[in-house]
Amino acid sequence: MIAWQTASLESAAPVVEVSDAVVTYRRAGGRNARLKALNEVSIAVSRAETLGVVGESGSGKTTLGRLLVGLVEAESGRVLFGGRSINDRRVRRALRGRLQVVLQNPDWSLNPAIRVWRSVAEPLVIAGVGSRHRRRELVNELLSRVGLGETIGQRRPHELSGGQRQRVAIARALITEPDLIVFDEAVTALDASVQTQVLNLIRDLQAERGFAALFISHDLAAVRYVSDRVAVMRSGEIVETGDVRRFYDLPDHPYSRELVSSLRRRNDARPEDPFGGHGTTGAADTG
Repeated sequence: MIAWQTASLESAAPVVEVSDAVVTYRRAGGRNARLKALNEVSIAVSRAETLGVVGESGSGKTTLGRLLVGLVEAESGRVLFGGRSINDRRVRRALRGRLQVVLQNPDWSLNPAIRVWRSVAEPLVIAGVGSRHRRRELVNELLSRVGLGETIGQRRPHELSGGQRQRVAIARALITEPDLIVFDEAVTALDASVQTQVLNLIRDLQAERGFAALFISHDLAAVRYVSDRVAVMRSGEIVETGDVRRFYDLPDHPYSRELVSSLRRRNDARPEDPFGGHGTTGAADTG
C-alpha cells in the first residue's frame, strides 16, 4: 500500500453516491440557452463493483463520469465519495489519487515527449509520494502486472501499439491505488481481440485491488462482459438500472429493449463470438 493514502473505504458502503444530480451546459448562440446534460440522476457504486453505463451519443454518459471525479459540479443534488461531498474543494484535494480516469484515447493521458515510466509515475510526483527510486520500482511492478514489462518503461508512447498504450494508461490510473476508476470508452478504439484482452485485465485487476468502477460505453457487449450492474441513459436521465444478467434477459424500458435487440441481432450475425458480440477471433496484440 502507498503510505500517503488514507484507509480503504468500507466494502459495505458505496464508494461513490450520486443523488438527484443536475448538470447543465450553456448552448452556443444564446446567453440564456442551456442544455440539461444530467437531469436528477442517482447512482451508487460499491467497492469491487462495476456499474456499466450505456446510451447513445449525447445521453449524458461522459458528463456523469466527469461528475464522479469532480471535473464538473452539480447545480443541485449531491455527490458523495466515502460519505463526503466532492463539491468541497478541500475534500477534492484530499481525494487526489483516489479518483482516476482511463479515456478512450490513451494518448490524451500520455506525454509524447517523455518516456513511459515517467508518465505512469506522474500522479505520484504530483502527490509528492515516494523517492524517485521508489516511484520507479512501483512503475516497474505495475507495468509487469498489466502485461508489459519493465523495458516498456524506457520507450516513448509512439513506439507502442494501441493496446500497449491503453495498458500503460491503466497502469497510470492504478499507480495511486484509487478507490474509483472511470473507464470512459476505454476499449472503443482497440481491435476486437485486443479489447477482450484489456477487458479481462480490468476484471482481474479489480478482483485483486477491489476498486469501484464506472464503465462507460456505447458497446453493450463490452458492458455486459465487464459489469455487475447496468444503467441505461437517455437525454440526460437514467431510464433503467439493474443486474447485468437480468437486464440483458428482461429489460424493462422500451429504449433498453431496443438496445438489447440490436445486440442480439449482431450476435446472430456472428454466432462464433464467445463474448456475446465481443472478442472476435484475430491476431492478439502482443503488448
